[in-house]
Amino acid sequence: MSGGLGFIDIILFAMLAAFLIYRLGSVLGKRTGHEQERPDLFGAGMSREANQEDNVISLPDRGVEPDIEPTQPMSPLDEGVAAIRSADRNFDPGEFAQGANSAFEMIVEGFARGDTETLRNLLSDDVYANFATAIQEREAANQTHETTIVGVDVAEIIEAELDGRTALVTMKYVSEQVNVTRDEDGSVAEGDPSAVVRITDIWTFARDVNSSDPNWTLVATRSPN
Repeated sequence: MSGGLGFIDIILFAMLAAFLIYRLGSVLGKRTGHEQERPDLFGAGMSREANQEDNVISLPDRGVEPDIEPTQPMSPLDEGVAAIRSADRNFDPGEFAQGANSAFEMIVEGFARGDTETLRNLLSDDVYANFATAIQEREAANQTHETTIVGVDVAEIIEAELDGRTALVTMKYVSEQVNVTRDEDGSVAEGDPSAVVRITDIWTFARDVNSSDPNWTLVATRSPN
């Protein structure tokens, strides 16, 4: 009997073990929808490597010269302006051009009126002498001159240089004017009071950069070539 019972016990234990294995497999092998995805270690590692590669900035080979834009040489005008600014830190080309435009109108209108006092303050000795001579000749002929500046279309710096301690800046003016010279009786001796004439002037102003006087003077006038 003991041998029979032992055999039956073995069979029962075997059946029980088979049942438990079946149940365990059915539970472990079934997805419930709450499982967490296993981390993809290789994929994540490769992804990190790829991200690192994306963040890497490729440097040119030491044996290869990188493409560098050549520096544009400075124009003579830029060199002149730079030289003046190195000697006079207060020099500003834009402000100078505005002031020179105002000086142009004052000088042209002052010459027409024969206002030598105004001209004396704005012109160098040589230029003033020429203007004063023309005014005296006009007055000696009992003539008057009228100038109306309709507008100044261009007032720009075209030349600049530093000659020793003297800054020289040349302006180009393109203006529209009405110029009339009248005789003593008022008749027109020269010009047309109804004609607007386009005139181009080239004027050079100078200033001692070591002087405390900030004013510039007109030192030369010429017509365009």
